Amino acid sequence: MARINSNIPALIARSNLGRANDDLQVRLQRLSTGLRINRGADDPAGLIVSERLRSEISGLNQAVGNSQRASSVIATTEGSLSEVSDLLSSIKGLVVEAANTGAISDDERRANQLQIDSAIESITRISNSASFGGLKLLNGSLDYTLSGVNNSQIAKSTIYGATFAGQKNIQVDVSVVASAQTADLYLSASNVGSPVAAGRFASTTTLEIAGVNGVQTLQILSGQSLTDVVKAINQFREATGVSAVLLNPANPASGLRFTSTSFGSKAFVSVSRIAGPAGGGWFQTYKLPDTTAAGTPSFSDPAFSSVLTQGNRDVGRDVQAIINGNLAIGSGLSVSVQNQTSISLALTLGKDFATTNGSNSTFYITGGGALFQLGGQITTSQQSNIALQSVAASRLGGTILNGTLQFLDSVRSGGSNDLNSRNFSNASAVLDSAIDEISTLRGRLGAFEKNTLQTNQRSLQTAIENLTSSESRIRDADFASETSALTRAQILSSAATNTLQLANQSAQQVLQLLGR
Repeated sequence: MARINSNIPALIARSNLGRANDDLQVRLQRLSTGLRINRGADDPAGLIVSERLRSEISGLNQAVGNSQRASSVIATTEGSLSEVSDLLSSIKGLVVEAANTGAISDDERRANQLQIDSAIESITRISNSASFGGLKLLNGSLDYTLSGVNNSQIAKSTIYGATFAGQKNIQVDVSVVASAQTADLYLSASNVGSPVAAGRFASTTTLEIAGVNGVQTLQILSGQSLTDVVKAINQFREATGVSAVLLNPANPASGLRFTSTSFGSKAFVSVSRIAGPAGGGWFQTYKLPDTTAAGTPSFSDPAFSSVLTQGNRDVGRDVQAIINGNLAIGSGLSVSVQNQTSISLALTLGKDFATTNGSNSTFYITGGGALFQLGGQITTSQQSNIALQSVAASRLGGTILNGTLQFLDSVRSGGSNDLNSRNFSNASAVLDSAIDEISTLRGRLGAFEKNTLQTNQRSLQTAIENLTSSESRIRDADFASETSALTRAQILSSAATNTLQLANQSAQQVLQLLGR
């Protein structure tokens, strides 16, 4: 059949030519942009997935930048702490030098004190000036804030890390389950001499008194009272770490108690008779079982004397406490909870609180800390919160001495532990505590940088590589495939153009039927 009003072959050719040209434009666009998906119509599902991957990659790239910036903050902080550590070491040397009173004049000691004052001022200045991009690092602004702390129960608190997880504050419950104890030995007055001379040594005896600080030997003359023995032992209390008291101060014949000057498993008392008359069985010390508290001992009380066992050496006991359901690590009067998911801290308990079983205390962490966003999603699991405590002299080196908490500023001129006070052992104890605090803080920051930040960066970079590869497979154009498709589209477009031309020419052949 031959028609001229409708050229069906031309319509078919034109339709195919349009599809060929559309395909050609798609190939040219993909080859020019390098992307397989340039708009939603190219691949709706692939566009959704690739956009999500792009968003995740963007978050991870920023998380890597956050980790690198956090490393810079840690490096800046540690640089300042290194200077503080050097200053503390120099102060410790000056104190040790000043303690050499037999070879140091008053003028030299005053000169040392001037150097100590200058070093302490420098430490406080570093605390106030250390910063990163305007962010103060060591003035306490990045430390945790606490409320409700009973200072008589908790003398010192250091919060290393806390996770709030959407809470406004964290309640910290401390319960003592095993009291701290000193090391104690007991000497009955009835064993010291005859009943006629109760409370006095029956014969000249040499005793060896040993404790954590050292050993001293004392010669106790025949007939000396226990009151005199107490005075003799206490004269060397600083040298041995052992003191002595009468069981009943009003009764010199009540007996004697040898006790360590510190609490905990590191404290011990050893009292041995090393010289005296033959036999010497009259001198015998006793100790309590480890699980029994000393209380108010009296040899006349069967409840006390019945549990005593013979022994010339005793060891103290660390306090044990439950903190928010976790068994804390005890050391003397101090407890700590480390590497827990929600909280990491160290507490120095008051003496009365730590030595009473069942004691309870509660306080709150209300905010603060240095929060680092280490992941691509803003969730608690991808954040890390640590504390940067103040290293000012008024906050550094807190140590309980003579029942009070004393800090580094007590070593400056006019302080209770300055060189003029001659309290060299106290000053040394404060400095040792300050050096330990700085070392601990530097170690924690170093561990955070090495085990958290650096591993986090490597993990994130691996994730970015894999996600980028996945996003590329979905969105990027395959040039080999697109080039082949372009060639095909070009051929089809050319063929469709020629076919359309032929289809248009075929209608003219109808004129031959009219004899034209």
